[in-house]
Amino acid sequence: MFKTTIHRLEDGSGALLLPREMLHSLDLQVGDELQIIETDDGLILRPVRHDNYKRQMNAARDVMDKYEAALRKLSTLDNS
Repeated sequence: MFKTTIHRLEDGSGALLLPREMLHSLDLQVGDELQIIETDDGLILRPVRHDNYKRQMNAARDVMDKYEAALRKLSTLDNS
């Protein structure tokens, strides 16, 4: 079970912050979209899964950005 608080933004709307552990356990990333479904008992948050290819490419770009120097060095090694 996770708890969180709705934080007020400057424009009067609210932002729901999800704990890092929840993001990890649900395989969610910053920028992912969630559906909000209203029920008689409360709310259901459901991830909106778009094109999996797009998500994989974004993950690959993140890795390439993080290890750019090492990848650049590897690309210049002589393989003969």
